[in-house]
Amino acid sequence: MRRLLPLTPLLLVTVGCGLLSQSAESAAADAAREVAGKAGERLHSQRPRTAEEVGRSASGIDGVTVMQVKGASTHDGDGIDLVVRTSGSAYGQRRDHEPVTVVRCFSLRVSPRSEWGEEPQATTCPDSPPLTFAPPPEPPRLPYEELRAKLPRVPAGGQVDEAGIRRTLATLDMDRAIRTEVRADGGRVGILMSLKGNGYDPQDCLVAHVRPGTTEVWVPSRIQRMPGEGGCSIGNALEPSAPPH
Repeated sequence: MRRLLPLTPLLLVTVGCGLLSQSAESAAADAAREVAGKAGERLHSQRPRTAEEVGRSASGIDGVTVMQVKGASTHDGDGIDLVVRTSGSAYGQRRDHEPVTVVRCFSLRVSPRSEWGEEPQATTCPDSPPLTFAPPPEPPRLPYEELRAKLPRVPAGGQVDEAGIRRTLATLDMDRAIRTEVRADGGRVGILMSLKGNGYDPQDCLVAHVRPGTTEVWVPSRIQRMPGEGGCSIGNALEPSAPPH
């Protein structure tokens, strides 16, 4: 009878290497899923966003490639469905080998009804090339320097001319998206220039006031420009809020 025992160690080595390879590949796939999961956490928000905005945000996350975007906006229907491509690497038990690296695709849903920390679902990578997104349009520039240069300096004991200030504002070359509000109260005139906010992020605005002996133009702090904080209000122009501590 022929002896087959010498083949047994070779078979064990072959099977063992296969198991180690599978284990490393599984760990690498888990690492790729973790990258996608962290991307989903960063994209999670109650703020309404378009598909373009969500895709642009996702494409700016390290290690994430956006392959597909479906849906119109986060607050329409089921929200935005993304397919993202990520990679992960892991070593087997023997560190003297090169790490195993895998590329995987996962689907993410961005919607006010999705939960933070949802596990991304593995999906087939599309054959199409990755999506690219143009930079977001720059918001209109608020005329800080121009306003500061043109507002009158009224001497102490003088009288502030509200009509004259309104005429001065009318000469400024401003984008039509900039909203201007002027109010006189107690011998002083307050001015607010602002862009429409989205109700979640700091609003772009500047405020100013002219009173006898003082003319000031300033941009409220980021905290004061958050929704509900009152920094971008005509009241803040007339009675400036104390800076946050």
